[in-house]
Amino acid sequence: MPLFIHTADWQIGRQYSQFAADDAVPIAEARIDTVLTIARLASDQRADAVLVAGDVFDAQTVSDKTIRRLFNAMSGFAGPWILIPGNHDAALAESVWTRAQRLGAVAANVHLSLQPETLVFASAGFAVLTAPLTQRHTYNDLTAWFDSAETPAGLLRIGMAHGAVQGILAPDIDSANPIAPDRTERARLDYLALGDWHGCKQIDARTWYSGTPETDRFRANEPGFALRVQIDAPGAPPRVEPIQVGRYRWSQSVHVLAVASDADAVVARLADLDDCDVAQIALQGEADLHSLERIKAALSQAEARARSLAVDFDALRLLPTDEDILALNADGYLGDVIATLRDRQGGVEPQVATQALALLTTLLAERRAASKVGDGTATQGATA
Repeated sequence: MPLFIHTADWQIGRQYSQFAADDAVPIAEARIDTVLTIARLASDQRADAVLVAGDVFDAQTVSDKTIRRLFNAMSGFAGPWILIPGNHDAALAESVWTRAQRLGAVAANVHLSLQPETLVFASAGFAVLTAPLTQRHTYNDLTAWFDSAETPAGLLRIGMAHGAVQGILAPDIDSANPIAPDRTERARLDYLALGDWHGCKQIDARTWYSGTPETDRFRANEPGFALRVQIDAPGAPPRVEPIQVGRYRWSQSVHVLAVASDADAVVARLADLDDCDVAQIALQGEADLHSLERIKAALSQAEARARSLAVDFDALRLLPTDEDILALNADGYLGDVIATLRDRQGGVEPQVATQALALLTTLLAERRAASKVGDGTATQGATA
């Protein structure tokens, strides 16, 4: 009963320029850590092989150090690793793969399939048909040769490819690196391990995308898994189990504020974040000054817990209540300015007026808070 771990789209060496450096580095580092996790999983499960269906590296230009670190991370599983190139790391005449070989980084149990071939593991009971990309984009189905490929009788037929299943992932368009949706049936495959789609997705009973094992974008398509695939015998249906291996949770949410109590949901969401969260939160609607202060206080705490947190206030309109303004002691000229800005929020440049109002009222609120602290300190000193 051969057992496989199917994974793909490691994108080792990917950079995250959209984040601050102190967030981007750990997020990138997590991709190597996830390979360590996959190696432990394969070892613990006593897998017969790990199938890595392309885009192992994010680019051909990753450093020699990154190449060595990746193959070192794989050393936790002593069984066969079968790797094919994808569109990011295609098997060009000179590529990241040829560099890895020159560096001597590729261990004996790592099988780099840089051209279409049949790899036979007779003692383990399976053969692997590979369709590596030898250029970034092709418009021919590189899995077509599977149909006529011969494998020893009694062995499982496993296919590996990197591309888009036609009519499913990219309906009605001519996708690069196409794969026929009925390839498993045509080629009599027991399982087809695919890469390219970054979410875990079942195409049919024998065809799966594992998705990227470490989330790398804000898209709710089930990333962060490796697939445990067990097949009892040739022709038997595979039993596929997604196993979570990724560290970080990427999420986006939008909160619309209309009444003061709507701030509760934002504060609760911020309180839920921890060091595994990469979060973007957008605020819309209207909020009074007290609600905004509550949110900013919760944000200040959440920023120290989350791996990365960005909150967008641009679509949130600050509407200080009469009580807010009274509490700020904004009378005279300042009161007139605040009233003018409140009126202009409904005018030609409402965002500018909102930002100015937020800045002014925040400064006044901070001055009020500082004044209270000063009063308390003076009182305490006088008592002493």
